[in-house]
Amino acid sequence: MLSVHIQKRLPDFFLDVSFSVHREIVVLFGPSGSGKTTILNCIAGLVHPDAGQIALDGQHFFQQGKKPLPVQKRKVGYLFQDYALFPHMTVAQNIRYGMKAGKAGKPGRTDTETGLGRLLATVGIAHLLDNYPHQLSGGQKQRVALVRALATAPDILLLDEPLSALDADTRRQCQDELLRLHAEWNIPFLLVTHDRDEAEKLADVILLVEHGKIIKSRAATSVSQ
Repeated sequence: MLSVHIQKRLPDFFLDVSFSVHREIVVLFGPSGSGKTTILNCIAGLVHPDAGQIALDGQHFFQQGKKPLPVQKRKVGYLFQDYALFPHMTVAQNIRYGMKAGKAGKPGRTDTETGLGRLLATVGIAHLLDNYPHQLSGGQKQRVALVRALATAPDILLLDEPLSALDADTRRQCQDELLRLHAEWNIPFLLVTHDRDEAEKLADVILLVEHGKIIKSRAATSVSQ
């Protein structure tokens, strides 16, 4: 379980949130600039809170007054909004860069190559391993970045508006893939979006975020009120 209670002074408001994530998909939903990405960055260790604590399965990532756990020691996969693929590396090299942080193939974690092969087949990019990022479509880049994030064998996956740059058909396909991967990997997914339909389709729990506060928490039945 991920447990988050953090405070952070930002230029436009004061971030103050508390929530937990079990083995489900939790969506941080709300307008741009409300603090959603900052929350992810605090969990990943890219930003340090001013106060509070962050813990995953009993391991403290951040405790007020103590030295934060380094990024590389946090078993966190992160799918960035712009995918952050290395342009000078092939798909295979990008993925193996992620594998340096842990074994691929979370289900079972017994065979790195078998696990990676299963993951590549699941998202349909096994034929792209020798390609470079500039040769890929938006949907293909998203899938490569997703595989790279999971290749670290994370205990939680953070996703920052991972589908926002895709066309409608590709977005729907990728949503289905995310749901399938979540079912297979059985780890918490924490996803940021400001798209209501996406939040409704993907989330088990939706946290509505405005101006650095979680103003509502509910099961994914409606976010329209």
